[in-house]
Formats: sequence, structure tokens, C-alpha cells
Amino acid sequence: MYVNETDLVVSFKIFTKVQKRNIAVLMGGYSSEYEISLNSGATVVASLDKEKYQVYAVHILTEGWFCVIDDERFTIDKGDFSFKDASAKKVTFDACYNTIHGTPGEDGKLQAYLELLGIPQTSCGFYESALTFNKRDSLSVLSSYGVPMAASVYVNKGDEIDMSFKNLLAIKVGYPCFVKPNRAGSSYGVSKVYKEGDLIAALDNAFKEDNQVLIESFLSGTEVSVGVYDFGNGAEVLPVCEIVPDGDFFSLEAKYSGKSQEIVPARLDERETADVQGLTKGIYELLGLKGICRIDFIFHEGKPHFVEVNTNPGLSKESIIPREFKVAGLSLTEVFGKAIETCIKAQK
Repeated sequence: MYVNETDLVVSFKIFTKVQKRNIAVLMGGYSSEYEISLNSGATVVASLDKEKYQVYAVHILTEGWFCVIDDERFTIDKGDFSFKDASAKKVTFDACYNTIHGTPGEDGKLQAYLELLGIPQTSCGFYESALTFNKRDSLSVLSSYGVPMAASVYVNKGDEIDMSFKNLLAIKVGYPCFVKPNRAGSSYGVSKVYKEGDLIAALDNAFKEDNQVLIESFLSGTEVSVGVYDFGNGAEVLPVCEIVPDGDFFSLEAKYSGKSQEIVPARLDERETADVQGLTKGIYELLGLKGICRIDFIFHEGKPHFVEVNTNPGLSKESIIPREFKVAGLSLTEVFGKAIETCIKAQK
């Protein structure tokens, strides 16, 4: 039977179209970071290879879960994480690219839900996500392995802030210190406190984000952030980013209003670079992380001190991770595609 070349080309195009994977890019969330997450998600949607993937923007919001197509919302069925499009066709997903900062996408809740449904996602597992999202718990685990970090004190909402607590704080942590929500990101609710008289206001600010608060000693030195990922060949560490805030610290405004410098590669010597990249890789492997993460440090007295892990780091144009990948010579299309393929392969 004769088949002409045109028929073959048409058949191939139809076949490849059928073979596209349906990818849900999860964005939004229930915390103050939801708008930042929407920007991160938009970067992933724009960057993913449309020849390989059918990409859907999925907004996880307090008012509901929606797949957004041309500004039209289609409600997600939470029973199997699907939706019906404008033609009433049911759409399911082969994988999820998780860009939610904060709850429920960075604290393990959404990870556990998707695992129960058997849908792979690009972030860490539910336990590792919950552990790293809780600053108190992750500091406790890493301190037992000798990872350098600031001295800290914890307080829960409703605890009495009496003189004995203030004395403990002065002795163990001292002033200035940082007051931050235990389970929040993007510097929401974070204050630098110079004297005891400003403590209560700083605690009130932090309690707006979480009912658990971490108070840490001030570390003087260069602040850096290091990306790390594993696409199936072991942990790979990205070039180091040096953070130079215009203000007193890397605040919310400094992060997202251009009031800081993010210098990649950081102005560190070879030994300092090797130290912080080695510590980054060690923490990633020790905690059993996966996907693309970012770990923050402060060089205090010449040694990198751990600050926190971000398992769903920002991916908008202002964010650090895209800058580090650019310096490493990797395109976001390549990186995000590998993240998806890795999580799908791991699920099999």
C-alpha cells in the first residue's frame, strides 16, 4: 500500500500531540506568599516546552482550587485532582510542578495528598517538606550533626513574656536579634530587634503569620544563598549568590522591590565557595531532599552558618534560582523539563 509523505507527516504530528504529558503547574497557596507563588508559577508555565507538555496553570487558593485557562476558572475535583474543560472533557494530570510557597504546597500537605493519588510532583516528599518548613525542627536536626547556626529561643503564641523569659533571651541570644515566624517564608513577619523594648511589637508582627516564633541571635557577615538539585545523577550545587540588601537585612521589601543586590557568582574566595557549596550538598543529602532547593547561609567569623532551607524556592524573574541557573549555563526550559521527567521516573 502506498502512503505519501504528507500523510506520514500529518500522522506523526497527530501521534506526537497525543503523547504530550498533561502537567499541572501548582501556584498560589494559603499564606501571605500566594502572590509571589503566582509569579513563580507563571515563570514555569511560560518556560516549559509546549512541544512536549500540555501545560495547565492550577491555582490552589483559599476560595477553591481552579485550573485557569484564558482567565476562565475550571474547578478542580479534589477526589482525583482532575477538572472538566469547556467541552466537558475530563482532564487528568501526569505530573505536577509544585511552585507553592508556604502552606499547603511547601509544608507537606499537598505532597501527601498527591502521593495518595499516585500523582508525581517536583518538590520534596511530604515528611521532608514538613521538616524543612518548620525552622525549629530543621535547626534541631541539623544542630545534632554539628552544622553551624545562630543561637535561638522559641516561643508560642499565648506564652507569657515575663522577666525570666527576657533574661533567658538576653543571655542566650542577645541583642540585636531576629524575630521570625517559625513556619513562613519570603521574610513575612520578620523583624530585627535592637533592644528589649521593641521585642513585643516584633513578636506581634511575627504572630500574624504563625503561632510559633523563632528568635535568633544576630550573625554578622556576608549572606549567601545556594541552589541545589538532583535530576537523577546525584546532588548538583549551583553557583553561589551573594545577597547585599540596601537596608538592615534581606527584608520582604528588599527581596521583591529591587532594594537589594544579588551577585552571582558571590564575591567569595575559593575556600569559602567550596565550604558553602559542600555544606549545601551535605544538608541536601542529609535531609533526603529532592528537586530544586535553595539553602541560605551567613558567613559569620569566616564560617558559613545555616539559616534555612527553601524546598519550593522563588522562580520569578526577581528570584535567585533562575539567576544561578543562568550563570551555570542552563535554560529554565531545560531545567523545568528535567525536574518533571525526574519526578515521573521516580514514581514508576
